[in-house]
Amino acid sequence: MLLVLRFKRILKKNLFELISRVISFNRSLKFDQSTPNLHLVTTPKELIEIFVLRSRIYTKLNYNSEFPDIIEGLNFDTFDENAAILYTKKEGVITGTCRLIFDSDKKLPIDKNYSLDYLRTTKKRLAEVSRLVIEHQSSGLNLEFKLLTKGVYFVIKQNGLDASISVIKDDHFKLYNRFGGFYIEERLHTYGHLDNTFVITSWNILKISNFFKKLFLEEPKSA
Repeated sequence: MLLVLRFKRILKKNLFELISRVISFNRSLKFDQSTPNLHLVTTPKELIEIFVLRSRIYTKLNYNSEFPDIIEGLNFDTFDENAAILYTKKEGVITGTCRLIFDSDKKLPIDKNYSLDYLRTTKKRLAEVSRLVIEHQSSGLNLEFKLLTKGVYFVIKQNGLDASISVIKDDHFKLYNRFGGFYIEERLHTYGHLDNTFVITSWNILKISNFFKKLFLEEPKSA
């Protein structure tokens, strides 16, 4: 019993330290704050709400084996310390989130299943998009997805990144391909514990399409 209590205290201490590093990293980033309902995390309360949302959605999708909770009900890992963590909020409630992990000495989560070293040889500043979860997911381009994608674009552009890397289901690439600058780096028939066909993609935002500009970047015209 004493060992269990000690372990829980260590976890809480580590969580507190991780939250502090995440907030510090996000506050150091350049980010366009002009889009309503799109935010970069800057407070511990927001971050905890995001960890709770991740856990709830991944449990619902049965993704816990690939993205397990370190503390029950809270989904996070050490990659959060080096990530821009974006979220959408409506009427005071966080409705969606994703993160853009900046490459570092510990590399990126994708490297566990597929080495990105060949991209690093060109000295690209890489980042990985992950932990994309939306409370009320629907087919197509819902508002949360559009806002989070816009946020990823802003972070890449304003912080000197060369490309973002992501893992998506093969049948979703048709949509991403319309954004412009999306390329398939590899196709995998499994990814970790997930049995499905996935593609590892890279995104060069210098080559975005008119479709992306119109749908994600142009301000809606008033009636």
